Amino acid sequence: MARCLPPIPGMIAALIGEPSVSSADPRHDQGNLGVIHRLAEWAEGLGFRVEIDPVSPGKANLIATLGASSSADIPGGLVLSGHTDTVPCNPELWASDPFTATERDGRIYGLGTADMKSFLALALWAASAFEARDLQRPLVLLGTADEESSMSGARQLLARNRRLGRQAVIGEPTGLKPIRLHKGVMMESIRVLGRAGHSSDPSLGANALVGMHAVMGELLAWQRELRERHRNPAFAVDHPTLNLGAIHGGDNPNRICGACELLIDIRPLPGMSLPALRETLETRLAATLAAFPGLRLEVRPLFAGVPPFENPADAELTRTCEALSSHPAGAVAFGTEAPFLGELGLDTIVMGPGYIEQAHQPDEYLPLAHIPPAIDLCTRLIERFCLRD
Repeated sequence: MARCLPPIPGMIAALIGEPSVSSADPRHDQGNLGVIHRLAEWAEGLGFRVEIDPVSPGKANLIATLGASSSADIPGGLVLSGHTDTVPCNPELWASDPFTATERDGRIYGLGTADMKSFLALALWAASAFEARDLQRPLVLLGTADEESSMSGARQLLARNRRLGRQAVIGEPTGLKPIRLHKGVMMESIRVLGRAGHSSDPSLGANALVGMHAVMGELLAWQRELRERHRNPAFAVDHPTLNLGAIHGGDNPNRICGACELLIDIRPLPGMSLPALRETLETRLAATLAAFPGLRLEVRPLFAGVPPFENPADAELTRTCEALSSHPAGAVAFGTEAPFLGELGLDTIVMGPGYIEQAHQPDEYLPLAHIPPAIDLCTRLIERFCLRD
């Protein structure tokens, strides 16, 4: 047993057994304090100084520090970061209880095993090999709230300018390969508002569906332009994507449609600005609807959005993670908290056990074979960035 810690399977099982679903739908949303307090107890047993930072009712970030605090004399050290929440699930589709860690076929099954409670347990296990007095720079274990919904935990750190270290590794499931780029995420609601009336006489109303047809045509034209103008060969899908995801409008065949809503998703490449994209979206659609008297446009973000992320290829942490993992740093399409830590000035890499393909679906699992190399990676990162001047 590591100093003051349960066995690793027990740690993972304890975290999985603390439900911490975050969701934009309040019917599914839960707090994360069970996970936070469990991690805090283990961290305190290892000599970490623990701060539980409230984010919203029932939700908090964990900031646990081992070794000297960062200062002008002792520059920030390493942050090992993970989110403490999960997505909702459908228990009836699982082969076992999603809130009970179950070992079979060389895997640990459970909600959050890959994405990403297990990483926090493995990071603490690696930290247990070190004494605070031995660290030249501090080690920080960061557990955040609401990554799967609003990213409010990471946004709060940025709003308060909480720079916790110099380097950060976010243990999202990447197959233990370093990731230095990812796309951003925007989700927007587009509403066309008209006037309902009897379908026998078009002059009695203004048809929102007709306007939305023109809006969709303009969006598809913009989609083609984004693909032609922006490319990055590091990504499997090497261009920005714009997806028309859902549409709702009208209520009866014999009524002129008075309102129609379209929901879209945009995934921009690094170097593209979310505010600039939003401004372009609104300008283009307003110009399109100007040709339709009686119709008006409403565009609003469904959430604040996640900026695209890029860490320099020649950054010290990038090179170190490539050397330790024996893999070149790559790119992914999914979003993480990396842009927020990067904006705080941290050299940031995404790298952790498990595979993103297992996340957000029934029978999520972590391969048992990933546990020893994940602990070894964390241990060697601590040695590199906390033990050396």
